[in-house]
Amino acid sequence: MGVRKRGRPRSFDRETALEKALRAFWEHGYEGTSVTDLTQAMGIGAPSMYAAFGDKKTLFEEATESYVRRYGGFVPRALAEEATAEAAIGRALREAAVEYTVPGRPHGCLVISAVVTYSESAEEVAEGLREMRRRNLAAFEKRIRQDIDAGVLAPDTDAAGLARFAATVMQGMSQQSRDGASREELLAVAEAAMLAWPAKRGAEGATGA
Repeated sequence: MGVRKRGRPRSFDRETALEKALRAFWEHGYEGTSVTDLTQAMGIGAPSMYAAFGDKKTLFEEATESYVRRYGGFVPRALAEEATAEAAIGRALREAAVEYTVPGRPHGCLVISAVVTYSESAEEVAEGLREMRRRNLAAFEKRIRQDIDAGVLAPDTDAAGLARFAATVMQGMSQQSRDGASREELLAVAEAAMLAWPAKRGAEGATGA
């Protein structure tokens, strides 16, 4: 009789576990999600979590990177694909209204809401998220300046102020979605915000025949 081979222990699916951790952080925030919450959500023990992902902070950073890839790509796509800053930012706000209210997953934006108030120990995590938001703001401003340089917007357009206005609206939409605002309500916010967009250069004072 041959020797019975010992089977390898069943390993967990790392990507599935990461997505579950991401959802936990998204729903409850960085400090509101304990290691116990994470291991329960991921369906693994703490030793397995530490071995696969490192500590809670390292896991959060990887989860955030995964979030940006999977759920945050609508903003850079809009900025890259639309012909004008107005079209790009308008599209980004409208798509935010949709993305922030998808049924069956946490509402709002993890990068905006995961660390709002926090203890000193979470400062590095908070700064990492602030840097992500600063990059989005800079991308808005860069796209607006491209329109100024191309003559689409007037040369005295306040690119920095306009970019911050759009980013502020998007952050407010994220919080509103977590407070229960519907997709339709947020789409109305996006449309209202775009009414404040400056007129195209040459359009001021134009009148019909």
